[in-house]
Amino acid sequence: MNDIDNDNKSFENIKHIDENGIEFWYARELMSVLQYSNWQNFEKIINKAKISCQNSNISVLDHFIGVSKMVQIGSGAYRQQIDYKLTRYACYLITQNGDSRKKVIAQAQTYFAIQTRKQEISEKEYNVLTEDEKRFYQRNLTRKGNYSLNQAAKNAGVKNFDKFHNSGYKGLYNGETADDIAKRKKLRYREDILDNMGSEELAANLFRITQTESRLKKDNICSEKEVNKTHYNIGKNIREVIAKNGGTMPEDLPTPKKV
Repeated sequence: MNDIDNDNKSFENIKHIDENGIEFWYARELMSVLQYSNWQNFEKIINKAKISCQNSNISVLDHFIGVSKMVQIGSGAYRQQIDYKLTRYACYLITQNGDSRKKVIAQAQTYFAIQTRKQEISEKEYNVLTEDEKRFYQRNLTRKGNYSLNQAAKNAGVKNFDKFHNSGYKGLYNGETADDIAKRKKLRYREDILDNMGSEELAANLFRITQTESRLKKDNICSEKEVNKTHYNIGKNIREVIAKNGGTMPEDLPTPKKV
């Protein structure tokens, strides 16, 4: 396998996004990128990483999620294969427990350390980031925020999540749905609109997300109709604040260039 390039595209290429917008990596795919050929040996590193996680008083089950699938082994026979869904932090711990003499492990340690750190920076540190770094940071926050918002909406009785999320977008984007935003940005089918926003636009959406979650919990709303109305009104209120402060409307903010 070739060395990982400077953009660490191999790690990004094997990243997955679940139905709640949360990123994860499969251990067996990570094993391949890190140039380990034997699962038993790699699982030993995973177990060491779990211990490191536990020693930091962090829930192992939140970062190392055991999964299994049936794989074909020939002649139509199948066997169960153990795997893990890993968070970025879990990947970081695995690389820290790997063989740092391997160039690919050293690269991975740097990559996951930097990306994990970007999720825990101060306002002062944020201000000195490049636009791409700010966008990456804000995207991680919106991804986590949407997960929490979905849980709050579900508890409030929401079943049609497309309609729920579009209610918020309509309020913030002057009537535009997620599909309308995607078309305006000229995105491909199923391309995530949040992955194609700059840091300022993401920040507006993060404010919408967190304020909606807070209101749903505070007011104990338990009607899908009222939940959607609340999401719309908060999006609209944020839009009004932007206008009052002379800011740029979110639909007028530039879409980042693809790299």
